[in-house]
Amino acid sequence: MYSTAAKRSLDKGRVREAGNHEEVAVRALLDSGATGLFMDITFAQEKGFKMKKLKKPLLVRNVDRTVNTGGAITYQVEYNMFFKEHVERARMDICNLGKTEVICCENLE
Repeated sequence: MYSTAAKRSLDKGRVREAGNHEEVAVRALLDSGATGLFMDITFAQEKGFKMKKLKKPLLVRNVDRTVNTGGAITYQVEYNMFFKEHVERARMDICNLGKTEVICCENLE
């Protein structure tokens, strides 16, 4: 999993954990080069998301294909995401994103 050099923008959306009725506002980085959906581990813990441990960790690579120093992805969260008129139920990989709360592929617009 990695993000290629691509168009990026910051936008606001909402996520609701599957089976939970409480929505959480997020600042999402929309990245046309993202290869998946990602949530910062600190954000997930602070907001009380139930993280499901993966059977096998997923290696994270940077744009230049080097291994990310944040470590492997070991947890996921199942959620409903609301962005503009789009609603999607999916799984988000949990990893260290620093100050970014969520990264999404840009095709949600």
